[in-house]
Amino acid sequence: MNLFPWKKKEPDFFTEEEKAQLVAAIQKAEQRTSGEVRVFVESRCKFMDAADRAQELFFMLGMDKTAERNGTLIYLAVKDKQAAVYGDEGIHQKVGAQYWKDEVAKMMLHFRKEHLADGMCQGITDLGEALVRHFPFDRQTDKNELPDEIVFGK
Repeated sequence: MNLFPWKKKEPDFFTEEEKAQLVAAIQKAEQRTSGEVRVFVESRCKFMDAADRAQELFFMLGMDKTAERNGTLIYLAVKDKQAAVYGDEGIHQKVGAQYWKDEVAKMMLHFRKEHLADGMCQGITDLGEALVRHFPFDRQTDKNELPDEIVFGK
């Protein structure tokens, strides 16, 4: 019996060390760019395609509010073994639709070997490089517009 039903336990998809590794990867990726990277992880992607779910979450998290429209979201549904990457219109215009598909394919190679954190870190690093190329860091204007922590769903 759960005495505090409003206090949900965070799913154990990653160890504490892996969570710290992912947050550090996000922070490192964002050091040289004005772009933003976020990660959303949940158990299942029910009744919709992972890309559609990533897009839905992107807007639910308010990621479309960055000044240069350069936010990116890596989405993973662990038990369903689905992943997607969604980028706002600013970065999407620079890299194109095939880029997102290629990034998911690279991450899936890690996921198939049960290396979730490694796959996510690879994706975060790659997104950071694309963001640096198209939205370099500007000391005068840059600010961290979105939180760096991992968001966990059900």
